[in-house]
Amino acid sequence: TQCLFTLVIAPDTETLKLTEQQILFYHSTDFEVHRNWLAITHSLPVSKWYHENTSEWTLDYPPLFAWFEYSLSHVAQHFDKEMLVVQNLLYTSPATILFQRLSVIVTDIVFIYAVKECCRSVREEKGSKDLLGHPFFILAALLLWNFGLLIVDHIHFQYNGFLFGILLLSVARHLQGRHLEGALLFTVLLNLKHIYLYIAPAYGIFLLRSYCFTEDNTDGSVRWSSFSPVRLVALGSIVISVGALSFGPFIAMGQLPQVLSRLFPFKRGLCHAYWAPNVWALYNMVDKALSVLGVRLKLLDVAKLPKASMTGGLVQEFQHSILPSVSPSITLICTLLSIMPAVLSIWCRPRGARGFLRCLVVCALGSFMFGWHVHEKAILMAILPFSILAVESREDAGIFLMLTTTGHYSLFPLLFTAAELPIKVLLMLLFTLYSFTSLKKLFRGSLLNPLETTYLLGLVAVEILCEVVYPLSPWQHTMPFVPLLVTSVYCSLGVCYSFIRLYVSLLRQHGTDKHKQL
Repeated sequence: TQCLFTLVIAPDTETLKLTEQQILFYHSTDFEVHRNWLAITHSLPVSKWYHENTSEWTLDYPPLFAWFEYSLSHVAQHFDKEMLVVQNLLYTSPATILFQRLSVIVTDIVFIYAVKECCRSVREEKGSKDLLGHPFFILAALLLWNFGLLIVDHIHFQYNGFLFGILLLSVARHLQGRHLEGALLFTVLLNLKHIYLYIAPAYGIFLLRSYCFTEDNTDGSVRWSSFSPVRLVALGSIVISVGALSFGPFIAMGQLPQVLSRLFPFKRGLCHAYWAPNVWALYNMVDKALSVLGVRLKLLDVAKLPKASMTGGLVQEFQHSILPSVSPSITLICTLLSIMPAVLSIWCRPRGARGFLRCLVVCALGSFMFGWHVHEKAILMAILPFSILAVESREDAGIFLMLTTTGHYSLFPLLFTAAELPIKVLLMLLFTLYSFTSLKKLFRGSLLNPLETTYLLGLVAVEILCEVVYPLSPWQHTMPFVPLLVTSVYCSLGVCYSFIRLYVSLLRQHGTDKHKQL
């Protein structure tokens, strides 16, 4: 992406050389992760896939994704066979990087098709006669030009476009009333990447309530006599058959416990090395602040504090200094409590596929806010589906702008070199300006209040502090983690605010529905 942008701006000979170098030599850690998975699935028998540990980047995705890597490996061998040798750690030949870049671009075809189907499902009553101001065009731009997905997949490197394509296609099928297809697509997605378990409650309750029960009472409550066993069997058959294809071989080999231990490594710690902007980032910040204050007031012995409490991130198992330490079970309980009202709302008063979509976004955000070892990239699981609602509702558009701007900025630390600074700033500015101007034009007016606008402008101050001021300060060498901490904590406030606003919107709709029934 960076190379193409440079090429368009200044297509001279030197730029062409620079572009070639960037394509062939730039790579992040995730290049080695997926190269290793290509090597494992291509070179080893299936029985060793989830046991191989030559590299620290062991295979930790569900079996369907392993088969996806296996399929890619048969194309990869025509680029450079050496990349498929397990022992070739950190192997980064130009042909290897080129193949991996191209594989992401080609598999994005799934995402492009899914966007097309989502655009077909958009309500058009607010549409402008001008094509560029039409909701379906704005939605296409917001999805295809999504800043977060662009940098995570095409600069940093991952296959999220392919996976989010399946998710959006599943959502589109539900919006189109093709529920079995939507269920099949989501089951496949779940067996490709298990992080989507977070939104499984929305799918499960929606399909049970609105597909297996075919009628409602006059007050909107479920009519128990309308339950269809045939539809339940159809859904169950989809889930079981896909699960059997994915996990069946490993169950037959007695390796299910080993596979599950790879999929759910709870000893990685509460937070990622860079704290995702969620509740636990704020919790960690309070703990750090209390520990510093305790040391300053000589109430605490610095020698007895956990070492990780003053470092750049939380790695492996971690004990908080002052506040109670958080276990995986606590995060699970908090996550379930955070999504429970949303899930209950689509059971008690279902509002069709759009009510399901809103619940899905709440589940994605709730898991992001309270989950265990959440990656900052997981914010995209809420942002991308929320784009559909943002072009249909003025209130959703305002929440979307807050969440997207804050969530996207929180991804900046993924691209941390000086050479990447101009491109990430420019790309985000372009996407953000388009989001604000297009949605403002669509809904004919400002979508944020002065306080929200002031908060978002504060991101500019945070960026100047982290990229310009702090690197020149004497604390850069003694406390290098501060820019990450400031970014995470400031963005946490915006994400938390967006989550609360979204929840208030959902519960207000639920309350309105009950009032109408009365």
